[in-house]
Amino acid sequence: MTTEFSTLFIETVSKRLDHLYKPDESKLALDALTQLIQKYRDSFPQKVQEHRWSEQDMILITYGNTIGGLSDKPLESLHLFWKQYLDSVIPCIHILPFCPFSSDDGFSVVDYKMIDPLLGDWEDIGEMSADVDLMFDYVLNHISRESLWFLDYASNNKPYTDYFIELPADTDTHLVTRPRNTPLLAPIHTRQGLKHVWATFSEDQIDLNYANWRVLVAMIDVFLFYIEQGARFVRLDAVAFLWKKLGTNCIHLPETHEVVKLLRDIIDEVAPWVVIITETNVPHRENLSYFGQGDEAHMIYQFALPPLVLFTMNRGNSETLTSWCMSLNPPPDNCSFLNFTASHDGIGLRALENILPPHELQSLVDSMHQFGGFVSMKSNEDGSESPYEINIAYFDAMQGTRTGPDQWQHERFICSQTLMMSLQGIPAIYIHSLLATPNDLDGVESTGRLRSINRKKWQIEDLNEHLNGHHGLVFKEIKRRLQLRKMQKAFSPVAEQKVFDLSSQLFVIRRVNARQTIHAIFNITGRKVEFDLQKIFHGRTLTLIDVLSGKQIEADSQLIIQPYQSLWLE
Repeated sequence: MTTEFSTLFIETVSKRLDHLYKPDESKLALDALTQLIQKYRDSFPQKVQEHRWSEQDMILITYGNTIGGLSDKPLESLHLFWKQYLDSVIPCIHILPFCPFSSDDGFSVVDYKMIDPLLGDWEDIGEMSADVDLMFDYVLNHISRESLWFLDYASNNKPYTDYFIELPADTDTHLVTRPRNTPLLAPIHTRQGLKHVWATFSEDQIDLNYANWRVLVAMIDVFLFYIEQGARFVRLDAVAFLWKKLGTNCIHLPETHEVVKLLRDIIDEVAPWVVIITETNVPHRENLSYFGQGDEAHMIYQFALPPLVLFTMNRGNSETLTSWCMSLNPPPDNCSFLNFTASHDGIGLRALENILPPHELQSLVDSMHQFGGFVSMKSNEDGSESPYEINIAYFDAMQGTRTGPDQWQHERFICSQTLMMSLQGIPAIYIHSLLATPNDLDGVESTGRLRSINRKKWQIEDLNEHLNGHHGLVFKEIKRRLQLRKMQKAFSPVAEQKVFDLSSQLFVIRRVNARQTIHAIFNITGRKVEFDLQKIFHGRTLTLIDVLSGKQIEADSQLIIQPYQSLWLE
């Protein structure tokens, strides 16, 4: 065992492994892990970390092949697009899974350490990471049935015979929490006959058996490899389902949290500039558990935010969003939220459990059907199904309100994005929100998958034509607001946040740090709203500047706020 690690690190990791494995297995895992970590640590860049993050941090979410036509290699096209349009705006790109895959647009990984040759190669990633911070997807819950690991399992080749979880076909799994309505156990033909293996997401995505310590070591090898290749942010995909134990719901188990803590321990010891983000599309209180005591994820996705912002804009009423934001506790020290309104997936609805009543949720789903959207379902323990996510482009989700389409789509959409980027945390904007891409119904028809509705692939000539039209006005305005945001110290992730409950027509927050205070006010209706600023400033006579418009406003004035107008009052 190496002596180059701190004593505290070795003791902590040893305790983590003791929680997961039998004593003899724990010792083997510790020896293997310390050797592995030492091997990678010697090749890591030596970065000086002054601050983990600042108001300048924001993330673009995109597939590696969303932009085509600037190069023969899609990753190079993405890099060139970023240089041309976003160099001074967004300093980080989350490239969605870029490994070879067999299904699910990348999330059924065939080889964790390869780049899909249809996208490019590791040299392209290296050139990109020299210019921009990168987020990698760490798909650690499952692997493709076409992977070498699984093929070796099916061929009964050691050590892969214990890399997956096989169970009798009639095993009672009704307690297991499912994000899909497909069977949990997938039938597999092997050299030893028909087997049934655990597959949480699809029969092509076979869950890994973390009860085998060799699986843990093999996957931490992948984790460290990604850091070596330049990842600043590492997204733990579907981590909530990691550990399985029959007789439980197999989600958020204590062993799963121990694995996340172990990854955090490793980062703190050998790569403190790296940020771990957990992706757990679950009810909000469960999601918060991945902060631990400040010893698990550095960041968690605010999964309640996309549907809550949508609900707020759709209803023209801020009460639910205001109440939810007021209930939020600040994240632990050195932790933050990842704020977003859209991603490559649909608008998840599980986070709204215990926030919206079922009839309001159904009404929202019905409204999205009006605007060309779909809904995906999940299976429940009692055999019933319920809405899991809305599949729609966020831009088209803003076509109107519960009363139907109207003339305010652009203003409503820009307001939604400005609201998101004003909240405490780091904003992440999906490329199709930035580009104001509408529903891709042709994509749904060609793939047969509902999520294709917001996964359009642009060729640069078509994109340029798109941006020369009215969608380009949205693109330019969101870019302008992102640039302005980067210059406001009050939008640092560590700046305090206070939410005001002043009007159901407005959403109002205050962001404060030692150098700046900003009051962000949003009219979430299609009507002009008169607002007395003294409800915020209480007798003070101040001259305010609206950062977004540059206009001066007196704090003792009655403010007329236009439909869907946003203000950042400094």
